[in-house]
Amino acid sequence: MIEEKTVRDEELNEELLMELLERGEVEAFREEFLSYHPYDQAVFYEKAEPEMRELLYQYLSPKEMALIFAAIDLDDEEYEEFFKELNSIYAADMLSNMSTDDAVDVLNNLNKEQVATYLSIMDKESARQIKDLLHYEEYTAGSIMTTEFVAIPQNSTVRSAMNILRNAAPNAETIYYVFVIDGERKLTGIVTLRDLIIADEDTLISAIMSERVVSVSVGEDQEEVARMIKDYDFLAMPVVDFQNHLLGIITVDDIIDVLDEEASDDYSKLAGVTDMDNFDKGPFTAAKKRLPWLILLTFLGMLTANLMGLFEATLDQVALLAVFIPLIAGMAGNSGTQALAVAVRGIATGDIEEESKVKLLLREAGTGLITGVVCGIVVIGLVYFWKGELLIGVLVGTAVMGSIFVATLAGSFIPLLIHRMKIDPAVASGPFITTLNDIISILIYLGLATTFLSQL
Repeated sequence: MIEEKTVRDEELNEELLMELLERGEVEAFREEFLSYHPYDQAVFYEKAEPEMRELLYQYLSPKEMALIFAAIDLDDEEYEEFFKELNSIYAADMLSNMSTDDAVDVLNNLNKEQVATYLSIMDKESARQIKDLLHYEEYTAGSIMTTEFVAIPQNSTVRSAMNILRNAAPNAETIYYVFVIDGERKLTGIVTLRDLIIADEDTLISAIMSERVVSVSVGEDQEEVARMIKDYDFLAMPVVDFQNHLLGIITVDDIIDVLDEEASDDYSKLAGVTDMDNFDKGPFTAAKKRLPWLILLTFLGMLTANLMGLFEATLDQVALLAVFIPLIAGMAGNSGTQALAVAVRGIATGDIEEESKVKLLLREAGTGLITGVVCGIVVIGLVYFWKGELLIGVLVGTAVMGSIFVATLAGSFIPLLIHRMKIDPAVASGPFITTLNDIISILIYLGLATTFLSQL
């Protein structure tokens, strides 16, 4: 968690900072640079050339650099690149000065050899706390929680609780929530900073604490934790084990990172890429990420082409039919993608529960039927006035109706089915739904055309 700091009114003066670095004016640089928020410092650090970053390591202490690394968001390769520039002792000291959860986030992006090296160098207490979090499965509550929180015994008085809070505050992630534990460190209640301030000093904590504590299991998925914090408007959420022992807390700033990460991940899957592109990377890196999906979709596209070949005789006899294939396939793809977006969003936000899945499918079926009928009638009229072919218009319009109805149903059903199989529904991405709907729409359209070929 980035420590609180007043934000300057002025924007980051990169030119001045570069000049001070190049001229070696250490004190002037530190005074200017450290007056900015850690996020602004991180922006400057990321943009700096390697030789400039070498000077930063000389001018800034590991504790000051810790705030910068807590504020930046890099991929695995960038973390490895920056840590190669750091002296091992300097890096270990920097990690020791970071909040435990931030240090774990950084170490999760490094290789095992680097992690082992830094843990062996840093002080034993910091290393122990970090090791405790590193063994939790990624994307769970345990992997994003911090162990830096304030806990007080339930038999304490407000006076003793305030003393504990005063001593623990410098290293705590948040002091607005104080968690109450019993002799076995089991979570029994919670008090807020406001509760402590307004209560009489001799009042027992057990008398003012709230016993209805909302907590999450250490193995809970981070998306579920984010959903709970959003629903309850918490600043922090306690994390417990199966025996209700208090293990750590998850703060709202970490949840914001989770929401951003999950949204980017879902969006990239819906776009049919393995990961969102980093604009700093070259075309070869971007192409390497996109090619596997595009090649897979190419094979699916060949299936569509082969399917059209089965109706070659029909297209030869009525060539006009081929003109409307892109129209039908496009409308089916668009309606399917709309339904997909609704279903995936409902699953991601938790709005879709077991009892409402059937309701969603029925609603989407009704929506597909209504939109299909309306679009079909519009298409019949357009084809008739454009080509003067009523039968062709009826055929195309009927195919549009059927394609939109089936595509809408498929777009909502497939992500629900995938979610039921414990797979991320976002993998039912737009390109896959579009390709599937191409196949369905062609089957419907050319199947109808072949059936009524004699009348055309």
